[in-house]
Amino acid sequence: MTLIKSISGIRGTIGGKVDQGLTPIDAVKFAAAYGTWLATQYPNQKLKVVIGRDARISGPMIAELVKQTLVGLGIDVIDLGLSTTPTVEVAVPMEAANGGIILTASHNPKQWNALKLLNHKGEFISGADGTALMEIANNEAFNFAEVDDLGTITPDQSYLDKHIQAILDLPLVDVKAIAAANFKVVVDAVNSSGGIFLPALLKALGVVHIEELYCEPTGHFPHNPEPLPEHLTELSETVKNKQAHVGITVDPDVDRLALVCEDGSMFGEEYTLVAVADYILTHTPGPTVSNLSSTRALRDITEARGLRYEAAAVGEVNVVEKMKAIGAVIGGEGNGGIIYPELHYGRDSLVGIALFLSHLAHKKMSMTALRASYPNYVISKNKIDLDPKTDVDAVLANMAARYKDFEVDTTDGVKIYIDKEWVHLRKSNTEPIIRIYAESKDENAANTLAQRIVSEIVALT
Repeated sequence: MTLIKSISGIRGTIGGKVDQGLTPIDAVKFAAAYGTWLATQYPNQKLKVVIGRDARISGPMIAELVKQTLVGLGIDVIDLGLSTTPTVEVAVPMEAANGGIILTASHNPKQWNALKLLNHKGEFISGADGTALMEIANNEAFNFAEVDDLGTITPDQSYLDKHIQAILDLPLVDVKAIAAANFKVVVDAVNSSGGIFLPALLKALGVVHIEELYCEPTGHFPHNPEPLPEHLTELSETVKNKQAHVGITVDPDVDRLALVCEDGSMFGEEYTLVAVADYILTHTPGPTVSNLSSTRALRDITEARGLRYEAAAVGEVNVVEKMKAIGAVIGGEGNGGIIYPELHYGRDSLVGIALFLSHLAHKKMSMTALRASYPNYVISKNKIDLDPKTDVDAVLANMAARYKDFEVDTTDGVKIYIDKEWVHLRKSNTEPIIRIYAESKDENAANTLAQRIVSEIVALT
């Protein structure tokens, strides 16, 4: 059993002993800590929190525990039921709520669940807020409401339509162009809440021909729910067999978007953001942001327009912070996470789909042709196991000094830019390893660069 406590929430496997898995006791404890933390932010106020969950099997149990704990603290709950992470993020400010909780373990397998915690803007809480919340949890510093002050639960099923309408209202979402393109689309929603939201969105966008794979929100994932190429073989075959224009898949909470081309090849999670950014920059030029482990292609297409690109530390909170700092018009992460601030500051596959289909409709070309129009890079992902006694910080500092004549970014580990290649070195906070991501023009070149860096690190330890 596993329980991971972090500043952004609590994630774990269902069952086991208290504090070793995500047990009912742990769910209640951290829901109470969140509610108590909110009360410190809004003293002497009646609080309101939006709750939503993905379709995983443990969702109803965890949801009831969390909702009733908040009620016990005197907090009113707006219960969206089956929902998506971005939908809850959109609902929090629409409801003028004090915060939100999404019950999802994102791309993790079915035995996992989690509490993802939002502030009043519908954005993930900050590191400082997370630290304060963890201290409340550790001290169990809870003060529950008396009987006349208990909270209420109000079910609200309206946010599927409200979220979709907010997307349709965006100036760059071109419903007429999408409808005229007459796209045939195959959707794989891994039997989670995307199975409700994606077909509804596509129909609202004017897509008539929709082939649904695993769109029943049972929580029984038909394959590994992380949208990686090795898990998308059935989607790929279906796109080819049905002669579809586009294949679309999302993770269980619908904040990661992956696309399949008409020939069954992967468009590439890294290039989801690149394509959407291309469309946004064409119509509304401005700065862009991705994290340090994302493809260089976004930087290339941004700087080719004479615009500003900046990289943020890995993690959605860090990307959002950087986007706000420089006024980015589009940003996200190379795992298929699109953040479009015109709607909200959160990874949102639904707005990503609408913008991508608008782009494809305007381009009047195939998916493969669109993909070929972008700079081509391949990322090699590796790690090196170290002796627990190794001073990892010293190793990283040494590598930064070794490559001081190149562009080096030490915001999050060490990233070294070597012409059009890069390598990103990050230490793990939980085990003695260094993660080594390298990007180059093809798989062989990326692997060669990664292995060269591995050899240099080995020589230092």
